[in-house]
Amino acid sequence: MLELTSLSRHFGGLKVLQDVNLSVPGGSIFGLIGPNGAGKTTVFNLITGLLPPSAGDIRFEGASLLGRRPHVITQGGIARTFQNIRVFKEMTLLDNVVVGAHLVSKPTLLRRLIWLPSARADERAALEHAMRCLERVGLADKARNQASALSYGDQRRLEIARALASDPSLLILDEPA
Repeated sequence: MLELTSLSRHFGGLKVLQDVNLSVPGGSIFGLIGPNGAGKTTVFNLITGLLPPSAGDIRFEGASLLGRRPHVITQGGIARTFQNIRVFKEMTLLDNVVVGAHLVSKPTLLRRLIWLPSARADERAALEHAMRCLERVGLADKARNQASALSYGDQRRLEIARALASDPSLLILDEPA
């Protein structure tokens, strides 16, 4: 499913990653472990397009991810959480997850502007999908609460629910615990 070949990332003269080779088969749970500063987050940033590699290749389901923008990589089936929590604290949990579900909803600008029945159906489907994601992580009972009211652990779970909302084939969790 995911193949890293001779992947390297340099920041000026600092070689953060050098010739990383990694193969993750589909349907597996795979852990990337190492001490602080070992480059785990850098690997995730390379896979998700937040950083370009200095050398090497990244293939997901056989296709190279090199040069693809992060939103295109997400649309292609890779979602992630971040080492530092990135939730929209001023929004409800449900709204946070709906943001992640925008890739699986299909509203067009015209349908939204006119608020056609199909746009209302899209909105309902996105809300239902978001609720299912919140249920998966045990936060459905807090769906209408503001994210700022959550504990650190629940913010982590919210971030996972938002990532799941894009229906990824590959879910990357950076420091999930």
